[in-house]
Amino acid sequence: MIPDHFKQDLLNRTDIVDLIERYVPLKKGGSNYLACCPFHNEKSPSFTVSQTKQFYHCFGCGAHGDAISFLMEYSGLGYIEAVRDLADSAGMKMPEFESRASKPEAGPDLYEMMKQAALYYREQLKVSPVAIEYLKGRGLTGKVAAHFGIGYAPGGWQNLQAVFPQYQDKSLRDCGLVVENDSGRRYDRFRDRIMFPILNQRGSVIAFGGRVLERKDAAAAGEGNPHEDGGKDGGGPKYLNSPETPLFEKGRELYGLAQARMPIRAAGRAVVVEGYMDVVALAQHGIEYAVATLGTATSATHVQKLFRQTDEIVFCFDGDAAGRRAAWHALEVSLPLVPDHKTVRFLFLPEEHDPDSYVRAHGKDALETLLRQGMLLSEYLVEELRGRVQMDTSEGRSRLIHEAKPLLKRLSAPGLQLQLLKRFAELSDITQQDAAHLLQIKVASQARQHIPPRQERPLAQSFERWLLKRLMINPALGRHLPVAHLDPDHADTPGILALIEYARHSPHPNSEALLIDHFRGSELEKLFNQVRSELMVLNLTPEQAEAEFLDALPNLERRCIHERLTRLRLRAAQGSITPGEIADMDGLLKRLSALARPI
Repeated sequence: MIPDHFKQDLLNRTDIVDLIERYVPLKKGGSNYLACCPFHNEKSPSFTVSQTKQFYHCFGCGAHGDAISFLMEYSGLGYIEAVRDLADSAGMKMPEFESRASKPEAGPDLYEMMKQAALYYREQLKVSPVAIEYLKGRGLTGKVAAHFGIGYAPGGWQNLQAVFPQYQDKSLRDCGLVVENDSGRRYDRFRDRIMFPILNQRGSVIAFGGRVLERKDAAAAGEGNPHEDGGKDGGGPKYLNSPETPLFEKGRELYGLAQARMPIRAAGRAVVVEGYMDVVALAQHGIEYAVATLGTATSATHVQKLFRQTDEIVFCFDGDAAGRRAAWHALEVSLPLVPDHKTVRFLFLPEEHDPDSYVRAHGKDALETLLRQGMLLSEYLVEELRGRVQMDTSEGRSRLIHEAKPLLKRLSAPGLQLQLLKRFAELSDITQQDAAHLLQIKVASQARQHIPPRQERPLAQSFERWLLKRLMINPALGRHLPVAHLDPDHADTPGILALIEYARHSPHPNSEALLIDHFRGSELEKLFNQVRSELMVLNLTPEQAEAEFLDALPNLERRCIHERLTRLRLRAAQGSITPGEIADMDGLLKRLSALARPI
């Protein structure tokens, strides 16, 4: 964990207005700053930045957060990367734990080593007619090759020794540039391959993907090591990626995202394909918003990163069995991550084509038409499950519900979940209520239609939120709050209890920024961000919050006493009250009378 004192100092040195103005032009509007939201298209500015609260909120799309959140959402950075960016801007050194991601203590900078290797491979491409002809044969120009930093690793065993004289240095192996065989002999990992640098969100090289040239004379390229690539002669696998390193985790990175970030926002869509050449070929033909997974299945991190950039993801896979399996896995990963206002589509190309060959054969417009017409996640889910059962039998329709149950329960978008519930009810020839029961899904909208809202305690619906707002400004006020007086069933009560516990253990309980950061990634993050957005409009000072909070405590106690008296009177009317409860009622009435007297 990053120490709280470091985050406190960092956020104190960071002005969110200065940070956001690097990316979005802001205009002063009253006590806040305004702009058109960078996270959705709008003509009138609804994006508000509070300099006093160091917080932003869009009243159009609901985006909100602090300086760290903004970098994560706008630039697609991970949490540690966003903190590191802010620290760099503030001239602060990251804590020691960061050594895994940059350079070992007293050792070389791994990022610099990867940069030097990338420059070497690019220079080697310029002097390799075979590699140049291969890329030209794939329809690539020098401009697009330069845009992606494509290079060439020549044949031979130890070419990188020309770049790194200390060829035996441990760091070369740490960053995946060299391999050691069983006898301890060291040699270059990539040989006679087209090299695709893999960049992180900051544009630094963190890994490579190498594609064989499919040369017939592998020996001429210096291949044939019996200890590599499963002991086969020749160039090994068609694609070879860097291994997992301190810089690189395959399941977290997407090839081409650094180059595609702005085109994705301009197009309002991100396309996920399977290979490096697909990304590069699509960019060559003007479709610059494509990215690729790195030899791994789609992960939750991949989906989250892309949804930070856009509202629509299109998974574009081959139409063969492998492509179908990859697409279904992507659907399963996406279910808990896709909200109602975002879209996931699936496009299966004809089996004789991949994105590279299709765009070369049919052009940009034809492929973009297919991308726009890709199957929606809901359509693909229904089609796939229908294909697994016999819909003309009762057993098949029952199995359809069985197959749908775990998938619909994982779906986080309530609107889409309800639409799919209706669809599966229709297909199974049962009522929506029966389908909801079988699928174990609560249909909130139906409940509201048939069950009247609670009327007995309207104040309880707002009083906990009222208290929560004041506690957000000053969590230490929680020491005055008798938690037994809170409504345990109210949605905001867990937030109040969490703030009280936080204030008890935090050395900086009154730092709003640290509070939000403490609960980042927890179940309460959304609630606290919503309340913080409401506070931007309320504009309470800490002194006002404290005075109002303390003044309200007698009202809270009175509410609690009235509720307890109501329950006791009901027992008395039923003739089931005990002598002890009668004494309790007497004590409550005396306390209520005392609260009514002026101090």
